[in-house]
Amino acid sequence: MLEIIPNLHPLMVHFPIALVTVSAFFHVVAAATRGKHFSRNFAILAHTLLWLSALSVLPTVFLGWQAYNSVTHDDASHAAMLIHRNWALGTSVVLIILASWDVWRNKIDSAPAWWFVVAVIGAWSMVAITAWHGGELVYRHGLGVMSLPVPQDGTGHGHHDDSPVSSGEHPHADTVPDDQVHEHSQHDHTH
Repeated sequence: MLEIIPNLHPLMVHFPIALVTVSAFFHVVAAATRGKHFSRNFAILAHTLLWLSALSVLPTVFLGWQAYNSVTHDDASHAAMLIHRNWALGTSVVLIILASWDVWRNKIDSAPAWWFVVAVIGAWSMVAITAWHGGELVYRHGLGVMSLPVPQDGTGHGHHDDSPVSSGEHPHADTVPDDQVHEHSQHDHTH
């Protein structure tokens, strides 16, 4: 069976982020082009993407809750998880309320009012802050990731212009199993 570490939350989280980002963009464009023929198309995109972002937040929150209750963590990462969880829950409520209000009050092709555009940008800002805190969990606290390889010489695997790597050599190539050796000729060494 395919093992997903820690679960599908890292995959699903990108849908509401992307959808609300593009929705906010099209809300601005639709409001700015109000009265022009093509404004209708921008409005359809703006509304539809907002509604889809609210729908996509539901499985994302569910899978986030699963991850929250299943990843191994220490006290510092637990505090960071609480911040991310609280932002995620608040942001989800805001997205669902905005999308519900939009479905109830607007036709799919009507240009949004500027106050609503500002509200969508606010929701997008909340999504960005939530995503930042989620990224902190992964990249600062290492939650939900497999362990990194431990360097054998204690120096790591850095690529600097003065290192043997920049000349195409690999100082520890003889310590890497043959099935894991990778080619470095494709690296861009112009730092």
